[in-house]
Amino acid sequence: MNLFFEESGDFKAGSIMTHAGEAYQVEMASGKRTKVKAKDVLLQFASPDPASLIEQAKAAAAEIDLEFLWEVAGQEEFGFAELGTEYFGHAPQPVEAAGLIYALHNAPIYFYKKGRGRYKAAPEASLKAALAGIEKKKQQALIQAGYVEELKQNRLPETMKSLALQLLFKPDKNSIEYKALAEACDAMQMSPQRLMLAAGGIASPKHLHLAKFHYEHFPKGVGFPAITIPALPTDLPVADVEAFSIDDVTTTEIDDAFSVVDLGNGQLRVGIHIAAPALGIQRGDAIDQMARGRMSTVYMPGDKITMLPDELVNTYTLGAGQTRPAVSLYATLNTEDWSVISTETRVEAVPMVSNLRHNDLDALVTEDNLANDAGEYPHKADIAQLWKWALVLEQGRMAKRESFGMKPEQNNRVDFNFYVEDDVVSIVRRKRGAPLDKIVAELMIFANSTWGKLMADHGIPGIYRAQGVAGGRGPGGWTARMQVRMLTHAAPHQGLGVDQYAWSTSPLRRYTDLVNQWQIIACVQHGITAPLVATFKPKDADLFAIVSGFDAAYAAYADFQNNMERYWCLRWLGQEEKRQVEAVVLKDEVLRLVDIPLIIRLPGMPQTARGAQVRLDILRWDEVDLEVEARLLELLSTVTELDEEEMDDETSTEVAEDFSAEEATPAEVTETAAETVIEAETADDIANNAASTPDEEQPQA
Repeated sequence: MNLFFEESGDFKAGSIMTHAGEAYQVEMASGKRTKVKAKDVLLQFASPDPASLIEQAKAAAAEIDLEFLWEVAGQEEFGFAELGTEYFGHAPQPVEAAGLIYALHNAPIYFYKKGRGRYKAAPEASLKAALAGIEKKKQQALIQAGYVEELKQNRLPETMKSLALQLLFKPDKNSIEYKALAEACDAMQMSPQRLMLAAGGIASPKHLHLAKFHYEHFPKGVGFPAITIPALPTDLPVADVEAFSIDDVTTTEIDDAFSVVDLGNGQLRVGIHIAAPALGIQRGDAIDQMARGRMSTVYMPGDKITMLPDELVNTYTLGAGQTRPAVSLYATLNTEDWSVISTETRVEAVPMVSNLRHNDLDALVTEDNLANDAGEYPHKADIAQLWKWALVLEQGRMAKRESFGMKPEQNNRVDFNFYVEDDVVSIVRRKRGAPLDKIVAELMIFANSTWGKLMADHGIPGIYRAQGVAGGRGPGGWTARMQVRMLTHAAPHQGLGVDQYAWSTSPLRRYTDLVNQWQIIACVQHGITAPLVATFKPKDADLFAIVSGFDAAYAAYADFQNNMERYWCLRWLGQEEKRQVEAVVLKDEVLRLVDIPLIIRLPGMPQTARGAQVRLDILRWDEVDLEVEARLLELLSTVTELDEEEMDDETSTEVAEDFSAEEATPAEVTETAAETVIEAETADDIANNAASTPDEEQPQA
């Protein structure tokens, strides 16, 4: 005798070996023996054999008309044997009964299971809805199959064109469009990004990188809503100066300028003038919310996404021929030793005479020309005076660094400026430490340190950057890296050699500077009562949130600029048809090309001294994955001098040039201190930051 029974949701058949009480010992066709409870037995039969029964029952189930079976079943609960008699017109034979069980069990939209061998027909409305759903899925499957075939031919279906970016960066994985894309990618062994590029869903790898960044950080678009630009203040005193700025040719957000006035008797008054959008933006207003939402201008070769609307930037930027609101720091100097006699901060309107450009002056304003009073260029006498003071400021900082136990700054790195026009990129080498860079760097450090002290002396919080040693000197020399923390109270910045340092000189393009400008203005206008009226009062928890949000945004923007600079480096290789290039060894298997700031990892490279130059054969590069493959051709005799920070910073990030010069980690914010751990910054970083170009507006690595 044989049994047909249910076990673990499946139907099986076997021969009875023994029967004791409510249990059977059954041998399966495979020879395996199992224990079967009586309650699980559906049929007992003598023939056919168990294996044949299963095979024939499945074939019989396929012949059963489910719609007719559903009509026969009625609306009451039933056992399979009862329904079998109605359907077949006689008591079902073993194969018919088993086939009926298979049919009932495998048609859950027609019949609901109620127990072992017992079912109930689905209500008519439910059945119709289920059948409609099945039909819809069949139609969707046909559409999806059509999409897949088109994609495999590198054609993007019409209905997928408007969804291209969403499918890549924020897909609905239940949609047939996404399923078709995934299926086509599997069939073609291709990533979704490459298939979308091949099918025309995205115009180029450049647009792919831009779109990914926009989707992640600007999901509503990079434009600004319509706003009313606040009118310029009309009650400010006009400064008796002729101010000039020093920036790159592409700069539009000009937020720092200088002036020099000879006071006689060996005294000089130097003005450091910073654009004052804080006079028109109020905390919490529409423009402030826009600026806080972005936290910083985003830079990339050939383009940028500004923190503030162009209309507002154009209103407050320190453009030549304009008189614009500014927060000015005046330093009265003794020209015998260039010591600072006094400082004063004013809120005023500053007449702008000139916007000087690095591209025009770098070749003229050299150390030799300054020493020999050679060359002709605008504001020559003023720049010569600023250069002398900058050298003294640098010496003072170096002495302070030494008192902190720091090594001297090194400024022998080379920067690279990117210029893109009509998708043609120019990458220009520019050595750090040039006179104009040093002038800007030293005066910005002086202003940020002085204003940091001003806020601290008035008892109001600000956003400071403090740098201390994460380690110390060992037997082999300096072994620890410096770390920068963002705080809401004054603390030494050992790397720069100042007692405090508060970002305050870029309010048009960095939110921290806008916040600090509000605080500085409160000090100037209200004096000792500043803590009562300042925009951010002591212990304002919102200031900690700003620090945290700024750090996260700044780090993301840095990564994006790194990627875009790397992309343009790869484009440059193709554009210049470079196959053999020279590179300098930064560390172990990591190299940087000499002509462009492209970092390459060369696995298996022989041990080579840092700074050694080599010749490489570029095998391939990928503008989507931003990868490059090369092989070593020869070791050259040339050796490039590298400073330790360059080797550490660039090899740790493995990107061309870090626009923040600091590899940011997640902010660590507490109620008592908002601290962000980031990497070392130098005076050269400040110079590049103040240069205000799309590629230099943020400190370079």
